[in-house]
Amino acid sequence: MKKLLKIGSRGSPLALRQVEMVQDALEAVFPELETEVVIIETSGDWRPSDGEVALAERDGGKAQFAKEIEEALLAREIDCAVHSMKDMDSFLPDGLMIDHMLPREDARDALLFSDDVRVGKGAGQCDAFEIIPHNASVGTVSVRRAAFLLAKRPDLKVEPFRGNVQTRIGKLRVGQVDVTMLAIAGLKRLGIEEEADVVLDVDVMLPAAAQGAIGIEVRNDDHDVLAVFSRISDVNTVLCVKAERSVLKVLDGSCQSPIGCYAVFEEGQMWIRVRVASLDGSQVFEDDIRGSVEDISGAQDLGNTLGARMKAMIPDGFLGA
Repeated sequence: MKKLLKIGSRGSPLALRQVEMVQDALEAVFPELETEVVIIETSGDWRPSDGEVALAERDGGKAQFAKEIEEALLAREIDCAVHSMKDMDSFLPDGLMIDHMLPREDARDALLFSDDVRVGKGAGQCDAFEIIPHNASVGTVSVRRAAFLLAKRPDLKVEPFRGNVQTRIGKLRVGQVDVTMLAIAGLKRLGIEEEADVVLDVDVMLPAAAQGAIGIEVRNDDHDVLAVFSRISDVNTVLCVKAERSVLKVLDGSCQSPIGCYAVFEEGQMWIRVRVASLDGSQVFEDDIRGSVEDISGAQDLGNTLGARMKAMIPDGFLGA
């Protein structure tokens, strides 16, 4: 077994907190193992000079959050990489795999209101969406969050809103927008869960595939590292995330259409839900599937079946090129 494990990560506070969680899990099982964190700047990292421009799909979309880290992994400059699984592209580079994950955190989304909306409307005291003022501005670069919200509140104005968790909260608090949405998992990991005004049930806002899951990416041929992470990996999380990501692959992982997907696995039975919407929220398609699952292959097969069913349900050209 390796004496020193080099872990690649983005440098945001949330990314580094997630690395700490992996280190803590490793230390509990392998107290003699040393770890070193290698911070790698990625194409997807937000800088103030970027403004609020969303990541361009033609440049790789959310895959930009991992591009340089994966290059370092393939070049053997690091031994593994820690990622938020919802930020990972559906298709990994040849030679890399993500078959190990920490136990999944709460996958739901949360609404955060500006101080004016909080004080004026009594946040949390009535329906989550009705509390948002008419024609309010909602800051997000997530096409899923925007479309699912517009499907219920077409009067709202969606504005691009980038930055790490603390940056977005700071911009919300000074009134740059009236409302934003964040994953409650990130707020919990950062110890700032109280910033959330309303946590949305998955029936209301179906999460992004793999939201709340931390994945460890390694080289396919690095059997020593694979053996290490097999000791801390959560099987339930892996099965659910593999199923959700299989749905995305069938629907085309590079597509810009808003897609939510969420799986639950209990006592050998898996339930997967998927929702696909138009960008403006005017059209929404939903489906779900239940079935017995024994292993990763079975979870992926169930996800593939649901993805194919959904693909047949939506109009030709709906998902874009």
